Amino acid sequence: MIPWVLLDTAEIPGDGGELRLKKRGAEFSIILGSNELMNSRLSGSEEALARLACLRTQDRQEPQILIGGLGMGFTLRAALAELGPGAQVTLAELRPTALAWARGPMAEVFGDCLADPRVRIVDGDVGRQIRSGRSAYDAILLDVDDGPEGLTRKANDSLYDLPGLSSTLTALTPGGVLAVWSSAPDRAFTPRLRKVGFSVDEVGARAHGTRRSARHTIWIAIKQGG
Repeated sequence: MIPWVLLDTAEIPGDGGELRLKKRGAEFSIILGSNELMNSRLSGSEEALARLACLRTQDRQEPQILIGGLGMGFTLRAALAELGPGAQVTLAELRPTALAWARGPMAEVFGDCLADPRVRIVDGDVGRQIRSGRSAYDAILLDVDDGPEGLTRKANDSLYDLPGLSSTLTALTPGGVLAVWSSAPDRAFTPRLRKVGFSVDEVGARAHGTRRSARHTIWIAIKQGG
């Protein structure tokens, strides 16, 4: 078996620990402690997140999309494949190392998606982008941390609590969609979404598109009034 090779490490802002980027053949893995956060072979649920969200913007000629979290680019690439030429995608990424890895050792995974003219990259917290917008986005896609129960950064919890969700509701256009990815179900999250005024569907998606792969959770929350 081909051994794993450590390519780089990075500290998570806010004392969240150390990320390790590893490669084995053509396969990449990002690891925190003993937890594998991402693997380049397992993109199915992140791609589903983008498809489900972008499907609900098809009636808009120039949709404005905000994506929180770059990861391995699965969500961004899938969104670009679904969106037309008039779309504008803002990608907010807190960790400079993530962008450095995307343009460096993982360039073969990312391809040319970061250079797509529809993409605007913001170095910073997606929460700041949300709080600064009012009816600014037709869709907000959160592929941040491990879902509503954050694993890597405590500050991410503010995206998923009641004040954070209220800010997201304000940042969306009428009929706009919030799509949230999670590695596991969260019974408390759907009621929180409904409490601030979203209608909600909870969808299961496989990491690799097969029955034996891990089952992840996606919330599709619609702002009423569209």
